[in-house]
Amino acid sequence: MDPISPKVTTPSVATAPPVVTNPAAARVPGVASTISTGLRIHGELTGDGDLYVDGEAQGNIRLGQSKVTVGPRGRVQADIEAREIVIEGTVQGNLKALDSIRLGAASEVRGSLMTPRVTIEDGARLRGKVETTRAGEMRRGAAAGHSKSAESPVTATVAAEKE
Repeated sequence: MDPISPKVTTPSVATAPPVVTNPAAARVPGVASTISTGLRIHGELTGDGDLYVDGEAQGNIRLGQSKVTVGPRGRVQADIEAREIVIEGTVQGNLKALDSIRLGAASEVRGSLMTPRVTIEDGARLRGKVETTRAGEMRRGAAAGHSKSAESPVTATVAAEKE
């Protein structure tokens, strides 16, 4: 007679997910929130994550320590404030970046640019004022046309008519 030993199983205990107290720490580096083709956003966008716009956005975009990219199909009617701004599509509004602004070859921008560094690729269309600042030196409201050229180290006006 074989003794049958009872099989003892312990119930599995579900563990609760960790509590995140700092949402910025939970952000995945290199992953941006996306407004994709076919989406339309109206209003103010704020936060601390990167943003990629390939749809339509109207209003204001304020992501001070993040990167904002307007993709080739992106259509934006908004003032944009960010650490870094890259434009490949169309923007009507003022751009203000703490680090840099890059206008890609297929971009079309109507509005003022204010940043320490600006790159305008061949083929880009810009109609507005370009104002460079020293790194870390950003005046509020200057991109909206309230600056005095005597305060700026470099002021340039670039205009290109749409053909």
